[in-house]
Amino acid sequence: MGCCVSTSSQSTCSSRSNGDTIAPTCLEIGFCGQKSARRTSSDHVVSLHQFPSLPNRIFTNGKSRSSCIFTQQGRKGINQDAMIVWEDFMPEDVTFCGVFDGHGPHGHLVACKVREALPLKLLSFLHSSESGQNGSGKACFRGNIKPESGESEKDLSAEDNENSMWREAFMKAYKAMDKELRSHPNLDCFCSGSTAVTIVKQGSNLFMGNIGDSRAIMGSKDSNHSMVAIQLTIDLKPDLPREAERIKRCKGRVFALEDEPEVHRVWLPFDDAPGLAMARAFGDFCLKEYGVISIPEFSHRLLTDKDQFIVLASDGVWDVLSNEEVVGIVSSAPTRSSAARILVDSAALEWKLKYPTSKMDDCAVVCLFLDGKMDSESDCDEPCFSSATIQSNHSENPVESDDGQKPEPSLRRNFTVRSSEENETCGGGVGGVFVDVDDGTSAAEDQNWSGLEGVTRVNSLVQLPRFSEERPNS
Repeated sequence: MGCCVSTSSQSTCSSRSNGDTIAPTCLEIGFCGQKSARRTSSDHVVSLHQFPSLPNRIFTNGKSRSSCIFTQQGRKGINQDAMIVWEDFMPEDVTFCGVFDGHGPHGHLVACKVREALPLKLLSFLHSSESGQNGSGKACFRGNIKPESGESEKDLSAEDNENSMWREAFMKAYKAMDKELRSHPNLDCFCSGSTAVTIVKQGSNLFMGNIGDSRAIMGSKDSNHSMVAIQLTIDLKPDLPREAERIKRCKGRVFALEDEPEVHRVWLPFDDAPGLAMARAFGDFCLKEYGVISIPEFSHRLLTDKDQFIVLASDGVWDVLSNEEVVGIVSSAPTRSSAARILVDSAALEWKLKYPTSKMDDCAVVCLFLDGKMDSESDCDEPCFSSATIQSNHSENPVESDDGQKPEPSLRRNFTVRSSEENETCGGGVGGVFVDVDDGTSAAEDQNWSGLEGVTRVNSLVQLPRFSEERPNS
Protein backbone atom coordinates (compact mmCIF):
# COMPACT_ATOMS: atom_id res chain seq x y z
CA MET A 1 0.00 0.00 0.00
CA GLY A 2 1.10 3.53 -0.64
CA CYS A 3 3.18 2.62 -3.69
CA CYS A 4 0.91 3.93 -6.45
CA VAL A 5 2.27 6.68 -8.65
CA SER A 6 0.48 9.81 -9.73
CA THR A 7 -1.30 9.83 -13.07
CA SER A 8 -0.07 13.37 -13.50
CA SER A 9 2.81 13.91 -15.89
CA GLN A 10 4.39 16.19 -13.30
CA SER A 11 4.71 15.31 -9.64
CA THR A 12 3.35 17.77 -7.15
CA CYS A 13 6.51 17.22 -5.13
CA SER A 14 9.20 17.88 -7.69
CA SER A 15 10.33 21.26 -6.41
CA ARG A 16 13.41 21.74 -4.26
CA SER A 17 14.45 24.14 -1.56
CA ASN A 18 17.89 24.40 -0.02
CA GLY A 19 16.83 26.68 2.80
CA ASP A 20 19.16 29.51 1.78
CA THR A 21 18.19 32.88 3.11
CA ILE A 22 17.08 35.34 0.44
CA ALA A 23 15.99 38.89 0.98
CA PRO A 24 12.23 38.70 1.31
CA THR A 25 11.40 42.18 0.14
CA CYS A 26 10.12 41.10 -3.29
CA LEU A 27 7.55 38.74 -1.71
CA GLU A 28 6.36 40.71 1.28
CA ILE A 29 2.76 41.80 1.51
CA GLY A 30 1.96 45.16 3.02
CA PHE A 31 -0.06 44.29 6.13
CA CYS A 32 -1.36 46.85 8.60
CA GLY A 33 -2.57 49.07 5.83
CA GLN A 34 0.77 49.51 4.06
CA LYS A 35 0.55 49.81 0.31
CA SER A 36 3.04 47.63 -1.51
CA ALA A 37 3.38 48.90 -5.06
CA ARG A 38 -0.14 47.88 -6.09
CA ARG A 39 0.58 44.22 -5.33
CA THR A 40 -2.61 42.35 -4.43
CA SER A 41 -2.97 39.09 -2.55
CA SER A 42 -3.64 37.22 -5.79
CA ASP A 43 -0.55 38.77 -7.38
CA HIS A 44 1.44 37.56 -4.40
CA VAL A 45 0.19 33.99 -4.66
CA VAL A 46 0.79 33.86 -8.41
CA SER A 47 4.30 35.15 -7.94
CA LEU A 48 4.99 32.49 -5.33
CA HIS A 49 4.09 29.74 -7.78
CA GLN A 50 6.58 31.16 -10.23
CA PHE A 51 9.51 30.57 -7.90
CA PRO A 52 11.02 27.07 -7.92
CA SER A 53 12.64 27.91 -4.59
CA LEU A 54 10.86 30.28 -2.24
CA PRO A 55 12.78 32.59 0.10
CA ASN A 56 13.23 31.38 3.66
CA ARG A 57 11.27 28.20 3.07
CA ILE A 58 12.64 24.70 3.64
CA PHE A 59 10.94 21.35 3.24
CA THR A 60 13.83 18.92 2.82
CA ASN A 61 16.18 17.72 5.55
CA GLY A 62 18.07 20.76 6.74
CA LYS A 63 17.98 23.91 8.84
CA SER A 64 17.00 27.55 8.71
CA ARG A 65 17.66 30.58 10.87
CA SER A 66 15.56 29.28 13.76
CA SER A 67 14.63 25.68 12.96
CA CYS A 68 15.76 22.28 11.78
CA ILE A 69 13.72 19.60 10.02
CA PHE A 70 14.32 15.94 9.24
CA THR A 71 12.40 13.02 7.78
CA GLN A 72 13.25 9.34 7.43
CA GLN A 73 11.50 6.70 5.42
CA GLY A 74 10.14 3.70 7.30
CA ARG A 75 10.07 0.09 6.16
CA LYS A 76 6.75 0.05 4.37
CA GLY A 77 7.57 1.61 1.03
CA ILE A 78 7.51 5.17 -0.19
CA ASN A 79 7.85 7.97 2.37
CA GLN A 80 4.44 9.61 2.86
CA ASP A 81 5.51 12.25 5.39
CA ALA A 82 5.94 15.90 4.40
CA MET A 83 7.08 18.96 6.36
CA ILE A 84 7.76 22.65 5.94
CA VAL A 85 9.16 25.68 7.75
CA TRP A 86 8.49 29.06 6.14
CA GLU A 87 10.20 31.96 7.87
CA ASP A 88 9.11 35.47 6.91
CA PHE A 89 5.73 33.95 6.12
CA MET A 90 4.45 37.46 6.77
CA PRO A 91 6.21 40.62 7.89
CA GLU A 92 6.68 41.28 11.62
CA ASP A 93 8.28 38.05 12.80
CA VAL A 94 5.82 35.47 11.44
CA THR A 95 6.84 31.83 10.85
CA PHE A 96 4.71 28.99 9.47
CA CYS A 97 5.49 25.34 10.31
CA GLY A 98 3.70 22.16 9.35
CA VAL A 99 3.96 18.36 9.32
CA PHE A 100 1.73 16.24 7.08
CA ASP A 101 1.39 12.45 7.27
CA GLY A 102 -0.16 10.86 4.19
CA HIS A 103 -1.94 7.52 4.04
CA GLY A 104 -3.52 5.35 1.38
CA PRO A 105 -2.35 4.55 -2.17
CA HIS A 106 -1.69 8.21 -3.01
CA GLY A 107 -0.97 9.48 0.48
CA HIS A 108 2.53 10.69 -0.42
CA LEU A 109 1.09 12.91 -3.15
CA VAL A 110 -1.68 14.22 -0.92
CA ALA A 111 0.78 15.16 1.82
CA CYS A 112 3.00 17.00 -0.66
CA LYS A 113 0.06 18.79 -2.23
CA VAL A 114 -1.15 19.98 1.17
CA ARG A 115 2.34 21.10 2.13
CA GLU A 116 2.61 23.22 -1.01
CA ALA A 117 -0.90 24.67 -1.15
CA LEU A 118 -2.14 25.06 2.44
CA PRO A 119 0.30 27.85 3.50
CA LEU A 120 -0.59 29.83 0.39
CA LYS A 121 -4.30 29.48 1.05
CA LEU A 122 -3.83 30.58 4.66
CA LEU A 123 -1.80 33.58 3.51
CA SER A 124 -4.45 34.53 0.95
CA PHE A 125 -7.34 34.34 3.43
CA LEU A 126 -5.37 36.29 6.03
CA HIS A 127 -4.69 39.08 3.60
CA SER A 128 -8.30 39.17 2.44
CA SER A 129 -9.55 39.30 6.01
CA GLU A 130 -7.06 41.95 7.04
CA SER A 131 -7.88 44.10 4.02
CA GLY A 132 -11.58 43.94 4.83
CA GLN A 133 -11.03 44.89 8.45
CA ASN A 134 -8.79 47.81 7.53
CA GLY A 135 -11.53 49.04 5.25
CA SER A 136 -13.90 48.95 8.21
CA GLY A 137 -11.49 50.86 10.42
CA LYS A 138 -10.72 47.86 12.60
CA ALA A 139 -7.41 46.72 14.01
CA CYS A 140 -4.77 45.22 11.76
CA PHE A 141 -2.18 42.50 12.39
CA ARG A 142 0.24 43.09 15.22
CA GLY A 143 3.34 41.08 15.90
CA ASN A 144 3.06 41.07 19.69
CA ILE A 145 -0.21 41.19 21.59
CA LYS A 146 0.28 40.88 25.32
CA PRO A 147 -2.47 41.93 27.69
CA GLU A 148 -1.25 44.60 30.05
CA SER A 149 -2.75 45.46 33.42
CA GLY A 150 -3.90 48.82 32.10
CA GLU A 151 -5.05 47.60 28.72
CA SER A 152 -8.28 49.23 27.65
CA GLU A 153 -11.43 47.46 26.55
CA LYS A 154 -10.74 48.70 23.03
CA ASP A 155 -7.33 47.00 23.00
CA LEU A 156 -8.84 43.76 24.29
CA SER A 157 -11.42 43.97 21.54
CA ALA A 158 -8.64 44.37 18.97
CA GLU A 159 -6.95 41.25 20.33
CA ASP A 160 -10.21 39.31 20.10
CA ASN A 161 -10.64 40.54 16.56
CA GLU A 162 -7.21 39.28 15.61
CA ASN A 163 -7.79 35.87 17.19
CA SER A 164 -11.08 35.65 15.35
CA MET A 165 -9.32 36.66 12.14
CA TRP A 166 -6.73 33.91 12.50
CA ARG A 167 -9.36 31.32 13.39
CA GLU A 168 -11.43 32.23 10.36
CA ALA A 169 -8.37 32.10 8.11
CA PHE A 170 -7.41 28.64 9.36
CA MET A 171 -10.95 27.34 8.91
CA LYS A 172 -11.27 28.73 5.40
CA ALA A 173 -7.81 27.56 4.33
CA TYR A 174 -8.45 23.99 5.48
CA LYS A 175 -11.86 23.96 3.82
CA ALA A 176 -10.44 25.29 0.55
CA MET A 177 -7.61 22.75 0.70
CA ASP A 178 -10.00 19.82 1.00
CA LYS A 179 -12.18 21.23 -1.76
CA GLU A 180 -9.17 21.46 -4.06
CA LEU A 181 -8.23 17.86 -3.35
CA ARG A 182 -11.77 16.69 -4.12
CA SER A 183 -11.72 18.35 -7.54
CA HIS A 184 -8.09 17.60 -8.41
CA PRO A 185 -8.05 16.03 -11.89
CA ASN A 186 -4.95 13.88 -11.43
CA LEU A 187 -4.97 12.97 -7.75
CA ASP A 188 -7.44 10.35 -6.51
CA CYS A 189 -8.16 11.07 -2.85
CA PHE A 190 -11.13 8.72 -2.52
CA CYS A 191 -9.24 6.40 -0.17
CA SER A 192 -6.09 8.49 0.30
CA GLY A 193 -5.53 11.44 2.58
CA SER A 194 -3.24 13.25 4.99
CA THR A 195 -3.05 14.60 8.51
CA ALA A 196 -1.94 18.17 9.15
CA VAL A 197 -0.49 19.87 12.20
CA THR A 198 0.29 23.51 11.46
CA ILE A 199 1.40 26.44 13.58
CA VAL A 200 1.97 30.12 12.96
CA LYS A 201 4.23 32.01 15.34
CA GLN A 202 3.56 35.73 15.22
CA GLY A 203 5.73 37.43 17.81
CA SER A 204 4.54 36.10 21.17
CA ASN A 205 1.36 34.67 19.68
CA LEU A 206 1.07 31.05 18.63
CA PHE A 207 -1.83 29.99 16.41
CA MET A 208 -2.40 26.29 15.76
CA GLY A 209 -4.63 24.19 13.54
CA ASN A 210 -4.59 20.41 13.24
CA ILE A 211 -6.47 17.43 11.86
CA GLY A 212 -5.53 13.79 12.30
CA ASP A 213 -2.99 12.42 14.73
CA SER A 214 0.22 14.29 14.01
CA ARG A 215 1.13 16.30 17.09
CA ALA A 216 2.74 19.51 18.32
CA ILE A 217 4.37 19.87 21.74
CA MET A 218 6.43 22.58 23.41
CA GLY A 219 9.47 22.42 25.64
CA SER A 220 9.26 24.98 28.43
CA LYS A 221 10.97 25.69 31.74
CA ASP A 222 9.06 25.40 35.00
CA SER A 223 9.58 27.44 38.16
CA ASN A 224 12.64 25.29 38.98
CA HIS A 225 14.12 25.93 35.53
CA SER A 226 13.59 22.28 34.61
CA MET A 227 12.41 21.38 31.13
CA VAL A 228 8.80 20.18 30.93
CA ALA A 229 6.67 19.04 28.00
CA ILE A 230 3.43 20.83 27.10
CA GLN A 231 1.16 19.15 24.58
CA LEU A 232 -0.24 21.79 22.23
CA THR A 233 -2.59 19.73 20.05
CA ILE A 234 -4.96 16.80 20.55
CA ASP A 235 -4.68 13.60 18.52
CA LEU A 236 -8.01 13.51 16.72
CA LYS A 237 -8.68 9.79 16.58
CA PRO A 238 -11.95 7.83 16.28
CA ASP A 239 -12.00 6.70 19.92
CA LEU A 240 -12.17 10.30 21.15
CA PRO A 241 -15.76 10.49 22.52
CA ARG A 242 -16.92 13.57 20.64
CA GLU A 243 -15.32 12.35 17.42
CA ALA A 244 -16.95 8.92 17.73
CA GLU A 245 -20.30 10.54 18.47
CA ARG A 246 -20.16 12.66 15.33
CA ILE A 247 -19.14 9.71 13.15
CA LYS A 248 -21.92 7.49 14.49
CA ARG A 249 -24.42 10.33 14.07
CA CYS A 250 -23.46 10.38 10.38
CA LYS A 251 -24.01 6.61 10.07
CA GLY A 252 -20.30 5.76 10.10
CA ARG A 253 -19.07 2.94 12.34
CA VAL A 254 -16.22 2.99 14.86
CA PHE A 255 -14.71 -0.21 16.20
CA ALA A 256 -11.37 -1.99 16.62
CA LEU A 257 -10.35 -5.32 15.16
CA GLU A 258 -9.79 -8.30 17.41
CA ASP A 259 -6.07 -8.48 16.70
CA GLU A 260 -5.55 -4.79 17.53
CA PRO A 261 -8.10 -3.86 20.20
CA GLU A 262 -6.29 -0.63 21.04
CA VAL A 263 -6.80 0.82 17.54
CA HIS A 264 -10.26 2.19 16.79
CA ARG A 265 -11.06 2.77 13.13
CA VAL A 266 -13.74 4.37 10.98
CA TRP A 267 -15.75 2.06 8.73
CA LEU A 268 -18.44 2.54 6.13
CA PRO A 269 -21.98 1.74 7.28
CA PHE A 270 -22.40 -0.99 4.68
CA ASP A 271 -18.92 -2.52 4.44
CA ASP A 272 -15.88 -3.28 6.59
CA ALA A 273 -13.80 -0.70 4.75
CA PRO A 274 -11.62 1.31 4.71
CA GLY A 275 -10.71 1.22 8.43
CA LEU A 276 -9.32 4.75 8.81
CA ALA A 277 -7.43 5.23 12.09
CA MET A 278 -8.22 8.95 12.45
CA ALA A 279 -11.37 11.02 12.73
CA ARG A 280 -10.27 14.07 10.70
CA ALA A 281 -8.16 14.22 7.57
CA PHE A 282 -7.69 15.85 4.23
CA GLY A 283 -8.99 13.62 1.45
CA ASP A 284 -10.52 10.23 2.36
CA PHE A 285 -13.67 11.26 0.51
CA CYS A 286 -15.15 7.78 0.80
CA LEU A 287 -15.80 8.65 4.47
CA LYS A 288 -16.64 12.36 4.27
CA GLU A 289 -20.38 11.63 4.24
CA TYR A 290 -20.01 9.40 7.27
CA GLY A 291 -18.46 11.68 9.87
CA VAL A 292 -14.80 12.13 8.88
CA ILE A 293 -14.20 15.86 8.49
CA SER A 294 -11.38 18.24 7.55
CA ILE A 295 -12.36 21.03 9.96
CA PRO A 296 -9.25 21.84 12.02
CA GLU A 297 -9.06 22.12 15.76
CA PHE A 298 -7.89 25.71 16.20
CA SER A 299 -6.15 27.07 19.29
CA HIS A 300 -4.20 30.12 20.39
CA ARG A 301 -1.49 30.43 23.01
CA LEU A 302 0.55 33.33 24.33
CA LEU A 303 4.23 32.45 24.52
CA THR A 304 6.39 33.44 27.48
CA ASP A 305 10.12 33.72 28.07
CA LYS A 306 10.05 30.26 29.66
CA ASP A 307 8.98 28.61 26.40
CA GLN A 308 12.04 27.27 24.59
CA PHE A 309 11.08 25.32 21.48
CA ILE A 310 8.23 23.62 19.62
CA VAL A 311 8.33 20.15 18.08
CA LEU A 312 5.95 19.04 15.34
CA ALA A 313 6.13 15.37 14.35
CA SER A 314 4.23 12.61 12.63
CA ASP A 315 3.04 9.61 14.59
CA GLY A 316 6.11 7.59 13.66
CA VAL A 317 7.79 9.51 16.48
CA TRP A 318 4.91 9.58 18.97
CA ASP A 319 4.28 5.83 18.65
CA VAL A 320 7.55 5.10 20.43
CA LEU A 321 8.50 8.25 22.34
CA SER A 322 6.57 10.19 24.97
CA ASN A 323 6.24 13.96 25.04
CA GLU A 324 8.72 14.12 27.89
CA GLU A 325 11.23 11.92 26.09
CA VAL A 326 11.02 14.09 22.98
CA VAL A 327 11.62 17.28 24.98
CA GLY A 328 14.58 15.64 26.71
CA ILE A 329 16.14 14.54 23.42
CA VAL A 330 15.75 17.93 21.73
CA SER A 331 16.96 19.93 24.73
CA SER A 332 20.04 17.74 25.14
CA ALA A 333 21.06 17.68 21.46
CA PRO A 334 24.71 18.73 21.03
CA THR A 335 23.68 21.35 18.48
CA ARG A 336 20.30 22.83 17.70
CA SER A 337 20.72 22.11 14.01
CA SER A 338 21.07 18.39 14.75
CA ALA A 339 18.04 18.14 17.08
CA ALA A 340 15.53 16.94 14.48
CA ARG A 341 17.90 14.31 13.07
CA ILE A 342 18.81 13.03 16.53
CA LEU A 343 15.15 12.80 17.46
CA VAL A 344 14.38 10.74 14.35
CA ASP A 345 17.39 8.50 15.04
CA SER A 346 16.15 7.98 18.60
CA ALA A 347 12.69 7.05 17.32
CA ALA A 348 14.20 4.60 14.84
CA LEU A 349 16.14 2.92 17.63
CA GLU A 350 13.03 2.71 19.82
CA TRP A 351 11.11 1.09 16.98
CA LYS A 352 13.72 -1.67 16.85
CA LEU A 353 13.67 -2.15 20.62
CA LYS A 354 9.92 -1.90 21.28
CA TYR A 355 8.49 -3.40 18.10
CA PRO A 356 11.18 -5.65 16.57
CA THR A 357 8.63 -7.55 14.45
CA SER A 358 6.83 -4.45 13.15
CA LYS A 359 7.70 -2.30 10.20
CA MET A 360 8.95 1.09 11.31
CA ASP A 361 6.71 3.99 10.34
CA ASP A 362 7.95 7.07 8.52
CA CYS A 363 9.11 9.88 10.78
CA ALA A 364 9.05 13.63 10.12
CA VAL A 365 10.15 16.26 12.65
CA VAL A 366 10.18 20.05 12.76
CA CYS A 367 12.01 21.75 15.64
CA LEU A 368 11.34 25.48 15.96
CA PHE A 369 13.46 27.38 18.51
CA LEU A 370 11.47 30.27 19.92
CA ASP A 371 14.38 32.63 20.56
CA GLY A 372 14.98 32.68 16.81
CA LYS A 373 18.56 31.52 17.10
CA MET A 374 20.62 28.56 15.95
CA ASP A 375 24.06 27.65 17.27
CA SER A 376 26.67 29.77 15.54
CA GLU A 377 29.91 27.98 16.39
CA SER A 378 28.77 24.41 15.90
CA ASP A 379 26.57 25.03 12.89
CA CYS A 380 29.56 25.32 10.60
CA ASP A 381 30.42 21.72 11.43
CA GLU A 382 26.85 20.46 11.25
CA PRO A 383 25.94 19.26 7.73
CA CYS A 384 22.91 20.87 6.14
CA PHE A 385 21.09 17.72 5.18
CA SER A 386 20.07 17.61 1.57
CA SER A 387 17.39 15.62 -0.16
CA ALA A 388 19.86 12.87 -0.92
CA THR A 389 19.58 9.54 0.86
CA ILE A 390 21.24 9.49 4.27
CA GLN A 391 21.99 6.43 6.39
CA SER A 392 20.50 6.37 9.89
CA ASN A 393 22.74 5.68 12.86
CA HIS A 394 20.35 3.11 14.28
CA SER A 395 18.65 1.66 11.23
CA GLU A 396 19.38 0.30 7.80
CA ASN A 397 16.49 2.32 6.42
CA PRO A 398 17.47 5.06 3.99
CA VAL A 399 16.70 8.59 5.01
CA GLU A 400 14.92 10.24 2.15
CA SER A 401 13.92 13.76 1.45
CA ASP A 402 10.47 15.16 1.74
CA ASP A 403 9.86 14.39 -1.92
CA GLY A 404 6.34 13.37 -1.14
CA GLN A 405 7.24 9.78 -0.38
CA LYS A 406 6.02 7.61 2.42
CA PRO A 407 4.22 4.31 2.92
CA GLU A 408 1.15 3.53 4.91
CA PRO A 409 1.44 4.60 8.57
CA SER A 410 1.99 1.83 11.07
CA LEU A 411 1.92 1.56 14.86
CA ARG A 412 0.13 4.67 16.07
CA ARG A 413 0.98 6.30 19.22
CA ASN A 414 2.07 5.97 22.79
CA PHE A 415 1.60 8.56 25.55
CA THR A 416 -0.98 10.45 23.57
CA VAL A 417 -2.39 12.16 26.65
CA ARG A 418 -0.81 13.47 29.80
CA SER A 419 -2.16 12.51 33.17
CA SER A 420 -4.04 15.05 35.26
CA GLU A 421 -0.91 15.65 37.33
CA GLU A 422 1.11 16.35 34.20
CA ASN A 423 -1.59 18.72 32.99
CA GLU A 424 -1.25 20.72 36.19
CA THR A 425 2.56 20.68 36.01
CA CYS A 426 2.80 21.52 32.32
CA GLY A 427 -0.10 23.92 32.17
CA GLY A 428 -2.22 21.89 29.76
CA GLY A 429 -5.64 23.43 29.46
CA VAL A 430 -4.58 26.55 31.36
CA GLY A 431 -1.98 29.26 31.10
CA GLY A 432 -3.37 31.01 28.05
CA VAL A 433 -4.41 28.05 25.89
CA PHE A 434 -7.79 28.38 24.20
CA VAL A 435 -9.09 25.53 22.06
CA ASP A 436 -12.11 25.83 19.80
CA VAL A 437 -14.14 22.62 19.86
CA ASP A 438 -16.78 22.09 17.22
CA ASP A 439 -19.34 20.38 19.45
CA GLY A 440 -18.65 22.23 22.69
CA THR A 441 -16.64 19.49 24.40
CA SER A 442 -13.69 20.85 26.34
CA ALA A 443 -10.13 20.07 25.35
CA ALA A 444 -9.39 18.94 28.90
CA GLU A 445 -11.91 16.13 28.58
CA ASP A 446 -10.20 15.01 25.38
CA GLN A 447 -6.74 15.11 26.89
CA ASN A 448 -7.81 13.02 29.86
CA TRP A 449 -9.39 10.38 27.67
CA SER A 450 -7.39 7.20 28.24
CA GLY A 451 -8.62 5.68 24.99
CA LEU A 452 -6.20 7.91 23.10
CA GLU A 453 -3.30 5.89 24.47
CA GLY A 454 -1.99 2.81 22.74
CA VAL A 455 -0.56 1.78 19.43
CA THR A 456 -2.19 2.12 16.06
CA ARG A 457 -1.03 0.26 13.02
CA VAL A 458 -1.84 1.12 9.41
CA ASN A 459 -4.05 4.14 8.85
CA SER A 460 -6.32 2.55 6.28
CA LEU A 461 -6.71 -1.21 6.08
CA VAL A 462 -8.96 -1.87 3.12
CA GLN A 463 -9.14 -0.45 -0.37
CA LEU A 464 -12.62 -0.01 -1.76
CA PRO A 465 -13.74 -1.58 -5.06
CA ARG A 466 -13.27 1.82 -6.74
CA PHE A 467 -9.60 0.95 -7.26
CA SER A 468 -10.46 -2.29 -9.07
CA GLU A 469 -10.93 -1.92 -12.80
CA GLU A 470 -12.46 -5.37 -13.29
CA ARG A 471 -15.74 -6.41 -11.76
CA PRO A 472 -15.94 -9.94 -10.36
CA ASN A 473 -18.13 -12.32 -12.26
CA SER A 474 -21.49 -12.77 -10.57
